[in-house]
Amino acid sequence: MREEVAIVPYDCAWPELFRQEVEHLRTCLPKELIRRIEHFGSTAVPGLAAKPVVDLLVEVTDLRATRARIAPVLESQGYDYFWRPTHGDDGPPFYAWFIKRDPWTGVRTHHIHMVEGHFTEHWDRLLFRDYLVEHAQVAREYQALKRRLASISPRDRVAYTRGKADFIKQVTERAKECRP
Repeated sequence: MREEVAIVPYDCAWPELFRQEVEHLRTCLPKELIRRIEHFGSTAVPGLAAKPVVDLLVEVTDLRATRARIAPVLESQGYDYFWRPTHGDDGPPFYAWFIKRDPWTGVRTHHIHMVEGHFTEHWDRLLFRDYLVEHAQVAREYQALKRRLASISPRDRVAYTRGKADFIKQVTERAKECRP
């Protein structure tokens, strides 16, 4: 949690890094447990500066099976595994979260969030992503906020994330109102 919060200019390699990771996951994980895989977060928004960490949202059919059958596979490949609370700081329901790091530098390259389809809090992140893609001015406002928060809390990922929460919530609510 004390790793540097570095915001870098958009990298056109991020979509390809996402695609490669999807291919890897689909190759090595039990097919019956994996459904859709989405690229979300700032690296999924063309032109948006971001932490250089590709976020994947993976729909799994069963979290218990994910914990028993997927976590050991990814851990054996060097991914860090966490069983995280979905709301707040602790308590159920939980979801599986993995961090993939560069094997030589130890720097984070991917975050993989595995949740069941009914975890709307996580799937609503796609509404936020899509709204930013469609509304360049809102994306610029978000980028400015992220840069400001990273300069204020350069080694505090928790403070950085909390600082974005209200903006994300407001935009997500706006996106829900715009849905057909």
